This record gives sequence, structure tokens and C-alpha cells, in this order.
Amino acid sequence: MTLSSLTGCPREGTALTSARTIGHASLLTLLAFGISACSTLGASGPTTSQVKDSAGRPLADAQIEIVNVTDQVARRVIASNRASLFSDVLGEGEPVGTVIGRGDILDISLWEAPPAVLFGTSGGDSRLAATTAAAATTAATARGTSIPEQLVDNAGRIVIPFVGSIPVAGRDPRQVEKDIIARLAGKAHDPQAIVRIVRNTTANVTVVGDVATSGRVPLTPHGERLLDVLASAGGVKQPVGKTTIQISRAGKTVALPLEQIIRDPAQNIRLEAEDVVTAYFQPYSFIALGATGSSSEINFEGTGITLSQALGRMGGLRDDRANPRGVFIFRLEAPSALDPATAARARTTPDGKVPVIYHIDLSDPASFFIAQSFPIQNKDAVYVTNAPATDLQKFVNIVSSMAFSIIGITNLTQ
Repeated sequence: MTLSSLTGCPREGTALTSARTIGHASLLTLLAFGISACSTLGASGPTTSQVKDSAGRPLADAQIEIVNVTDQVARRVIASNRASLFSDVLGEGEPVGTVIGRGDILDISLWEAPPAVLFGTSGGDSRLAATTAAAATTAATARGTSIPEQLVDNAGRIVIPFVGSIPVAGRDPRQVEKDIIARLAGKAHDPQAIVRIVRNTTANVTVVGDVATSGRVPLTPHGERLLDVLASAGGVKQPVGKTTIQISRAGKTVALPLEQIIRDPAQNIRLEAEDVVTAYFQPYSFIALGATGSSSEINFEGTGITLSQALGRMGGLRDDRANPRGVFIFRLEAPSALDPATAARARTTPDGKVPVIYHIDLSDPASFFIAQSFPIQNKDAVYVTNAPATDLQKFVNIVSSMAFSIIGITNLTQ
């Protein structure tokens, strides 16, 4: 009887064989586990084929459309996304002083010629100084008076002796003069009237955002334009090329890059009372995802950027992971930007948009010229898929790591 049989301990050779058997079994088990887990390796998003297979799938009562980006597609998108202009949507505003508003203070002078004397005092107002001898004679014999300054009430009216209550809000001073003269006919001899706006208490523009001094800027009869008001607020704090100006007026809101306003004098419109001017610094953004140099939200200015600029700002494509054939732009697109056939069959979301995935193949050199013109829009998601070999490389790395670990364990048992 041997010592090992008496003690119940395995012999050295038996222990070695068992360790090796365990090591090989563990290696085979881990390899099998790695193979079974190959399809569940980590990823930053869907593959190229999975994105392409999403065409026609439902999304918010709509259906997803896959559109390959070509020169024709890029031209159609550019034409559809032209910015609305201040001159087209808001038009040229009326200078204050030509339209009377509620809360304004009016100065009114009334005149009549003898023999009738309705208003009493004789003499003339210096503002009616004659320019000819005949006019001077008339002024010397005419009688007139300046009534106390009139405040336009909340109903938009004023009250004048012998004339009564007159609606003035929203009217030109010349129109009010004619109304007063018409009402004095038959009461005064050859009546005349002068109406002036002394103070426009409500004629202000609100300026907020990235300007030196936010606040209310008063308007004058000079007719301040957009750039005048921005200058009164101390100018914008950010570079001109990265600033967008938004004007809100009577329920309409329009935004344009400040650089475009400066280049095109027609967009330097005259502002109206109660306009709200807002200056934004880089108000738009897109999301970069997938095999890019940087996955993040990236801001851009109101002048817009193209796909090639967007790729540059997000650090380009990762050459160790990216599939240049799998660059996608996810967007809720206006039907007018799609070709008629696609727009006709597409179902839209409740807000009238079509979920579109634009696909561009950057392995084709010609696509870089298209990328230089294809516009990126606010809230776009630019996604770059992994190259097909990336998952294989991940699997090889996992198996290699497992194999070396098992070899190390096996060597320790020898």
C-alpha cells in the first residue's frame, strides 16, 4: 500500500493531469461563451444594414423614409430651407409720430377767421408764421388757441371743446386734423387745426439677449431701424458672424443672421412700437453620435453649416471604427424638401413632418463635394456606424484575452 493511498491524496501525476483537464475545459467553455456572446458585443448604435432596414417603419403616426444624398437631393433641401426675410414677413414699419397710440400726449391748436369768434383770444401761433405777405395778413386777423395737452385714453380717444370725443388711436395726425375741421364746420368760420404728437409714451422696442444692455429703447419720429436700436443697446456681445437676430411682432417671429442683415440693407427694417428684438449666440445645434471623433451636442451659428463642416466640428470619422459607407443624418423633414413621389406616399407626423434618414457614402470621393453643400439643420442627429470588421476585432480581442488568461492558469498548475 502506498503513502498516497493511505493518506487519500492524489498522486502528483494525477493532480497535474486533473489541472490540465480543468484548464482545457475552462478554455473550451470560455471560447464557447465568447462565440455565443459575439452577437451581443457592445455597440454605439445600429449597424448600416439595420438603419437601412428601418425604411417604412412607423414613427409617431408617420413612416420613416431613407433618402440617399445626391446632388439633386442637396439642391432640393437647400431650396426648401431658405430663411424667411424680415422684409418679406414683417415689411417696412411705420415711423412713430405718424401714427397715434394709446397713452400718447397730443398738442392741438385750433384757429378760426373773423368775424366769428368761437375760441376767444386773438393773436397768432408762431408755428403758423406766414411765408408770404398774403399769409401774414391772414395770420394777423385770425383768432386761435392752443388747448391743454391731451392724453389719449385707453379707448384711443380725446375730448376737444365744441368738437367732442374723437377716436385718434391708430390714425395719422393729419387725419385727426381733417376730422376736427369737419366737426367745426358751421360752428367756426374757416376753422383750421394743427395736431402734433408731443410724447410717444408707448413707442418703445424691447431689446434682450446677447447685447451689452438689455432694456426698452424709445422710438422717435426719425424712424429707428433695427441696427439703430441694436447700437442704442450697446451692440451685440458676440462676434457678428455667430449672432442671430430675432424680431417678434404681432404674433410673427422671424430670425436672420446678423451678418446677413448687415450685408442686405433691405433687412435693416424700420421697427415699430412693442417689437421685441432678441440677439442669440449660436442658437442652433446638432447631435454627433457613433464612430466619430466626439459624440456630443455641437452648437452652430445662424448662418448655418454644411455636412462637411459638421464632420469637421465633431472630429471627423474614427479610422479605427467608422464605416465611411454608413454616415446618416436623422431629421424630421418638411415634405417640400422631398421629391414629389416620396412626399406623395409619405405619412407625416402630427406636426406635418416626415421622419427622414439621409444616407451618404463617404467612400465615394464625389460625395465630399455634395457634403460641402448639404445643409445641417437644427436638432439633426449625425450618426456614423461601425465598420463590419469592428465587431470581429472586438471578438478576437476578447478570445485572445481569454486564451492568454487560461494559458497563464495552466502554466501555474504545472
